[in-house]
Amino acid sequence: MIKDFIQAARGEIRADLVLRGGRVVNVFSAEILETDVAVFRGQIVGIGSGYQAEEEVDLHGLYLCPGFIDSHVHIESSMVEVPQFARAVVPLGTTSVVADPHEIANVLGYEGIRFMMDSSKYNPLDVFFMLPSCVPATPLETAGSELRAFDIFPILRERWVLGLAEMMNYPGVLACDPDVLDKLKIVSDKRIDGHAPGLTGRDLNAYVAAGIQSDHECTTVEEAREKLQKGMTVMIREGSGARNLLSLLPLVRTDNERRFLFCTDDRHPNEILREGHINYMVRTAIRSGIPPIAAIRMATLNPAEYFGLHQHGAIAPGRKADLVVFDDPQTVQVRRVYKAGQLVALDGAAVYEVPARPPTSLRSSMNLRWLEGDEFTIPARGRQCRVIGLIPDQIATESLVMECPRENGNLVTDTRRDIVRLYVLERHRASDRIGYGLVHGFGMQKGAMASSISHDSHNVIALGVSDADLRKAVTALQKMGGGIVVVRDGTVLESLELPIAGLMSNRPLEYVSAKSRDLIQAARSLGIGIDDPLMTLSFLALPVIPKLKLTDRGLVDVDRFTYVDLFLE
Repeated sequence: MIKDFIQAARGEIRADLVLRGGRVVNVFSAEILETDVAVFRGQIVGIGSGYQAEEEVDLHGLYLCPGFIDSHVHIESSMVEVPQFARAVVPLGTTSVVADPHEIANVLGYEGIRFMMDSSKYNPLDVFFMLPSCVPATPLETAGSELRAFDIFPILRERWVLGLAEMMNYPGVLACDPDVLDKLKIVSDKRIDGHAPGLTGRDLNAYVAAGIQSDHECTTVEEAREKLQKGMTVMIREGSGARNLLSLLPLVRTDNERRFLFCTDDRHPNEILREGHINYMVRTAIRSGIPPIAAIRMATLNPAEYFGLHQHGAIAPGRKADLVVFDDPQTVQVRRVYKAGQLVALDGAAVYEVPARPPTSLRSSMNLRWLEGDEFTIPARGRQCRVIGLIPDQIATESLVMECPRENGNLVTDTRRDIVRLYVLERHRASDRIGYGLVHGFGMQKGAMASSISHDSHNVIALGVSDADLRKAVTALQKMGGGIVVVRDGTVLESLELPIAGLMSNRPLEYVSAKSRDLIQAARSLGIGIDDPLMTLSFLALPVIPKLKLTDRGLVDVDRFTYVDLFLE
């Protein structure tokens, strides 16, 4: 085979494909080259003129760049299976992703990880994996599984596994928790990704000294600059609930851009279809003043080199023929996508057929204790309460202190002051654990919402005005086997079934997106005015993002990494 590649590169045998007349973005030399590209058996063998091939395509001056790489993504957040995710992002130029399956792992453990790996086969999308480092994310919540170092070690040696995913339990790192240290030790020569929002000073020194090499949680230039100065690779995130691209781009310069990668982390189907994927980040960066080749390099060569993907990320001999044809650097309108030299997308539409795959099945994950009727009553025990305060376009929250809304000795929703009751119900082991809280910022005036997506343990999270609507929403969710429900006056207005671990649908992404839009419109009818109430609600249970969050075990002060009472003394 090597002999054949050499002969094809020398022009002694015909290539399979030659792309002629294109403007090739060379991410090594930072040049735009008007030249031809020859492909043989899925690999680039030649850059230059004179090659002959079985198939020749004239690009008529269009631009040609390497396939885009998403350096950190939770595919589960698209709410579809991997084949449907691929069918959505490949036509946008994404040909490889580095996935962290910790959403499904927190629900189903090893079974969930293996499901994601098996689902990734036979798609024109390379899905590499970072193994979940925090299942559960913290000891402050109840997950459906627990993965220790000896559980993940055997999978760590597999070909498609690149290392250890985001180490969210940074307090565990700093406290030298034995299980956390064991996970850091077993990684060997592979990557360890970070997750340390707001960490600074000596604590950040210790975190980096433990071998953690990147971070995708920076929200300000100051935070990203310190992490950059201490040797970390900064993954710039543009998801649905957390949008940091425009905030961090001012730090990117021509002399430091090799230390930045693009990632989406958690991106809902609506944003994928409306805005795009990594192509949206490249286009936005260019429009914000980043040189086009630098923006493309942050989506191609930079992640390939960081993760050691030596066949990806560039147009050069010996590299995989993952190629994106686009019209103009200002718009980055994707016209064609080639995967291993095969045309897989044309003008925004997939043009490939997925081979039949063996059927896969998963056990039920909705093990919620049946409601008795009084679960949503919260007796008032003080005059002041801690309240979760939303921050627009961020998954971080404020920790507010407000006068308790009360009636007949119980906490109630106060629509006038925009204070709504919030609940997290354990759904993995049918226990009676329920966390109680209040949240400010939704604008809800009536009804209830419930979801089986609540990062990262994915217990049931519910928000509502009346006990009856809350009970209806949670009961409907349980009967569906997981999903999202919006209720008003005892009637289910909209719902989306997510039978795969309560996280994903078995329907196409377009269907899920349409249902998500319907759910958001239904939420609007309840008075909710924020852009994406589904994503916002799902992150209110994540106790590794400051400042105040709610789990099934209670309110969590994330900065102190401890429980706090809903009521102040």
